[in-house]
Amino acid sequence: MKNLFFKYSFFGLVLLMSPKIEAQNKAEKTDELSIYRTTPLKTHDLIHTKLEVSFDYGKRYLYGKEWITLKPHFYETDSLKLDAKGMDFKEIAIIDGKKSIPLQYKYDNEELSIALNRTYKSTEKYTIYINYTAKPAELKSKAGESITNSNGLYFINPDGKGDKPTQIWTQGETEASSCWFPTIDKPNQKTTSEIAITVEAKYTTLSNGKLTSQKVNKDGTRTDIWKMEQPNAPYLFMMAVGDFKIYKDSYNGKEVSYYLEPKYAPYAKQIFYKTPDMMNFYSKMLGVEYPWAKYAQIVVKDYFGGAMENTSATVHGEYVQKTERELLDDNQESTIAHELFHQWFGDYVTAESWSNLTMNESFATFGEVLWHGHDAGQDGEDRSRYEKLQNYLRSQKNGDSPILARFHYNNADDMFDNISYSKGSIILYAMKNQMGDEAFFKGLNHYLTTNAYKSGEPHQLRLSMEEVTGKDWLPYFDQWYYNAGSPILDVTYKYANGKIIITISQSQDSVVQTFTLPLKVDFYVNGTKIRKDILITKREQSFSFDLPSKPEFVDLDPDKILVGEVNVDKKTAVDYLFQYKNAPSYYNRIEAIKFASKDRSQESQLILLEGLKDPQEDLRVLSIKAIDLNEKQTKDQVLKTLLDIAKNDKKTIARANAIVKLASTGDASYKALMEESIKEQSYNVIAAGITGLTKYAPAEADKALASLDDDTQKHVTPLMKRFSSQK
Repeated sequence: MKNLFFKYSFFGLVLLMSPKIEAQNKAEKTDELSIYRTTPLKTHDLIHTKLEVSFDYGKRYLYGKEWITLKPHFYETDSLKLDAKGMDFKEIAIIDGKKSIPLQYKYDNEELSIALNRTYKSTEKYTIYINYTAKPAELKSKAGESITNSNGLYFINPDGKGDKPTQIWTQGETEASSCWFPTIDKPNQKTTSEIAITVEAKYTTLSNGKLTSQKVNKDGTRTDIWKMEQPNAPYLFMMAVGDFKIYKDSYNGKEVSYYLEPKYAPYAKQIFYKTPDMMNFYSKMLGVEYPWAKYAQIVVKDYFGGAMENTSATVHGEYVQKTERELLDDNQESTIAHELFHQWFGDYVTAESWSNLTMNESFATFGEVLWHGHDAGQDGEDRSRYEKLQNYLRSQKNGDSPILARFHYNNADDMFDNISYSKGSIILYAMKNQMGDEAFFKGLNHYLTTNAYKSGEPHQLRLSMEEVTGKDWLPYFDQWYYNAGSPILDVTYKYANGKIIITISQSQDSVVQTFTLPLKVDFYVNGTKIRKDILITKREQSFSFDLPSKPEFVDLDPDKILVGEVNVDKKTAVDYLFQYKNAPSYYNRIEAIKFASKDRSQESQLILLEGLKDPQEDLRVLSIKAIDLNEKQTKDQVLKTLLDIAKNDKKTIARANAIVKLASTGDASYKALMEESIKEQSYNVIAAGITGLTKYAPAEADKALASLDDDTQKHVTPLMKRFSSQK
């Protein structure tokens, strides 16, 4: 699931949701958090789930018939417990050949306890028939901070009033599928499925697996049957019903389809066009072909979870759905990549418990990073990784943060945070760096193939890595998966008598572990880069190296794999300028620009001037916002570069910020630029043009805004407020 913990905006990194570390640390002393969250006990194994469902839109009911096939996991048993929330039952029976034998049961509105007709052994399968009514709208939702509703099945505008489309869709994570069909609603269960959905004939349906038949009924309805021949977890079951237009693509002979509201259908290919390339990239990288019969992506109304990686059928919130004009300014490529990577890590192999959510979400977030590297090069990969690091660092205090594999939590929803997502992803990246790409991806392949269609936890990943490399990776996993926090390194450099001494102190809170950190150091000496290895094992440690002369610059952790912070003592603008020009990783460039944004020295102005030409648009935007237009020595060059960005930059957000910056000069010669910008297609550029025009002729700006069509005004007005608030 892609929960919107943060939104990356070129107006800055805005944290919409992050773990409340202090509150959580305090809460960990309560009784609830003293409970060790074990992996759910397997008394039975799900084998096959067959459903026939129809809907009452007026009552918001689902009418269901279910045939659920199970077997005892190991010990023989004469009873069965199923998760079933807020349902009415008409009949519960066991199917014995052609006979249907009624069964006794007890029900507490959440759990269905069934007395079987006899004792069954682990070698015996049996099938239970259940005729039921699900009433999800009447349930009291157990909402969390990230998954804000847990009713499982949702009727959107069922009365058909107004312009909002009428839809039905499901959201099963974490354990909400049992709001619309009885099951063992645990992530360590897997079952094949067949779902027959009866709807008004005008509607389109989507579910897991293949659409195997469509039957038109005499009452104006149609029954679609979707079959999932490979086992998957109950929380990954999905249905969607509504007026959707389907764009069909393909990958390696498999259908790849995009379901959108009719008005967005013309833009389906533009929104999702990279999907087949992503499928090819991930399949080859992992050595495991995309494992399902098809891949569909559907955009639904009023979706609250960001997006959800249901097996073979991802659900997206409507923010993914954009027109051609909106796509000029922004897309949701990261979300699309994230949910697709889940088809391997989360669906093909599923976290065996919510305590082990890292096996789903850390990997999907890691998958985003890898895709950006493949699609946009190392700089794009490093930018994505830097964003994950910053998200994590906002979620810690003095190095203190929750454990990645957490077995104590109040609610499973607590696990969906920047620890499971961002921190976990950069821990995987650091492992890849230490292990080497070939060994790392061979280890992932071993994990996936060994645990295919089953569930997994970090220890199984560790064993796969050890099988491949022959090395004991328990220290790494113990430090990063089963202990909390992250390091804060305070660093000083001293050069004398042909030696440089690096002193490193781990200054994270005393309650946080002392880390073992294998890192590299680059010394820039007389135009040459000299690389050395160090191993940090203590709270304070010094390292000495012979160098022919004092280095112009020292780059600790040049690959920037550290899951933590580095603070270098007495680092100056001169150091940052050298860093930007000579050690130009994305990390080094953005850190130099961030320093220069707060510093008024000549060297910082030169950093920002370089930043205006940076290949990454977010760094150009940071530089545009911070650069001093009144610095005499650079003024002419700055204005020339800004004008070029305003007219020609390929990224509309950079153009827009340059337009607003030029308007801040008050120079009348730029008024024509503002007027021309208002004629553009990009909402960003139009908003910047009107915002800039208010500096010259407020009445003309008001008139220009009023002349725009309603759709353009709707998009431009909030953007103008943002641009106006910029200093």
